[in-house]
Amino acid sequence: MPDWKDKVRCSFCHKKSSDVSKVIAGPGVHICDECINLCNEILEGERLAASTEPRLPMWESMSEEQILDHLPKIAAVQAQVDDNLRDWVAHLRTRDVSWERIGASLGMTRQSAWERFRSET
Repeated sequence: MPDWKDKVRCSFCHKKSSDVSKVIAGPGVHICDECINLCNEILEGERLAASTEPRLPMWESMSEEQILDHLPKIAAVQAQVDDNLRDWVAHLRTRDVSWERIGASLGMTRQSAWERFRSET
């Protein structure tokens, strides 16, 4: 089984945790110190600019090719979040938490939760 450090990637730049100094975990997502630094630079730049111009969604400033190139990164983050959610559900099952409670927590039926998260082993 791979080490968790091999699985953890930044949800923003998709770098492996071994390729950066620090990765901070959130609920199903991770952010590396390099992306945090970039975020801080962006926020500081916006504070300095103090622009009142309306902000467009990110894709409005991107070409179709740039958007298409970005889609695999979004899909990779989704896969990472799905894997993380599966791990959390598996842990709840080791505590004998019912499929009904898990489903209710996720806004789905017991049957839907069981079908999505049951162990194939």
